[in-house]
Amino acid sequence: MVEIKTDKALEAMREAGRVVAHALAAARAAAAVGVRLRELDEAARAVLTEAGASSPFLGYQPSFAPVPFPAVICASVNDAVSHGIPGDYRLRDGDLVSVDCGAELDGWTGDAAISFTVGTPRPADVELIAATQQALDAGIAAATVGHRIGDISHAISTVARKAACGMPSDFGGHGIGRQMHEDPHVPNHGRPGRGFPLRHGLALAIEPMLMAGGHNDYRTDPDGWTLRTIDGSQAAHIEHTIAITESGPRILTLP
Repeated sequence: MVEIKTDKALEAMREAGRVVAHALAAARAAAAVGVRLRELDEAARAVLTEAGASSPFLGYQPSFAPVPFPAVICASVNDAVSHGIPGDYRLRDGDLVSVDCGAELDGWTGDAAISFTVGTPRPADVELIAATQQALDAGIAAATVGHRIGDISHAISTVARKAACGMPSDFGGHGIGRQMHEDPHVPNHGRPGRGFPLRHGLALAIEPMLMAGGHNDYRTDPDGWTLRTIDGSQAAHIEHTIAITESGPRILTLP
């Protein structure tokens, strides 16, 4: 069931989204050559604690996962597309890092992701991150009253195809609100004019995941969580929680 949020609920989601933005900023600030991924998780966890927020990631166990997720962020490096578990891996010069984080505050949830490089960036990685941001921007621009979910999906996939990038075929964005994952699903591939109609008060997490090798297939690590490109190519993941409003899309996960 799709829940249409009141303006008051959207304001509450904006506060949760602000916490997410601050947690992501803390994780990025902590990232440096030699730093362990779990230290990024610790930095984000401190922000959540200070804000009085909880993590919708910690302990989350969807049907595909063999164990509950053990952290408050996903930290995915280089060929890891998403859902990476932040452990003892030490960041290296040139690593491409994607960090996904959520926060629940006063019963409402925000969810966002960023991608960045550590140390000396590779030009191809900079281009991949830029293409992923462009895909997100295109998806958000299509998220207007009167359009449909398929218009968001088509906008994202158009940018990905132009960049010759692949995207995981069965992962994408989602509705969000009282829970992190709600209806409707927001595919990153789709046809315009199809799917659920966009109305004022609909809240969505839009999250393109681009894979430089151009394939849509992926593999899953033995941990049951981490998704990787099948050819070892680099991947990037950028996400915002937005609200559909009569005055246009509103990003809820900004600082």
